[in-house]
Amino acid sequence: MQLDSTDFQILRLLNENSRMQWKDLGKEIHMTGQAVGNRIKKLEDNGVIQSYSVIIDEIKLGYSYTAFVIIYMKSSNHHSFISFINQQKEIMEAHRVSGEGCYHLKIKVESQDRLNKLMDDILVYGNYKLYLSINEVKNQSLLKNDIHL
Repeated sequence: MQLDSTDFQILRLLNENSRMQWKDLGKEIHMTGQAVGNRIKKLEDNGVIQSYSVIIDEIKLGYSYTAFVIIYMKSSNHHSFISFINQQKEIMEAHRVSGEGCYHLKIKVESQDRLNKLMDDILVYGNYKLYLSINEVKNQSLLKNDIHL
């Protein structure tokens, strides 16, 4: 699907507020609500828009520790490790990587005790390096700056 500047404007506005009404989106970009709705449907049908979500402040929910973990696998049985990480609600992101380590994880937990337990569980699959975040300095979507992919 080839996206034009209007599609990117719609995506930027939805990224800022996914609950925005079509008619309000249309006012922002000088289109009718129905025309915006048709474009959104096309973006959904083509998989550009995959879902809508809510951004939650994890600290207010008690998840005050953010850790980044590099995993060094003991064996080549990655399937059981992937199954394990998919079952852990505290593992927010997991990436198989080239370079240092096999996987990089982003973890959010409520306590050091829970982080220690999770790290002990990870030792079944391999060794790790752990980095604790002391301050988030940037958290941004590609569309916030109108980057055209």
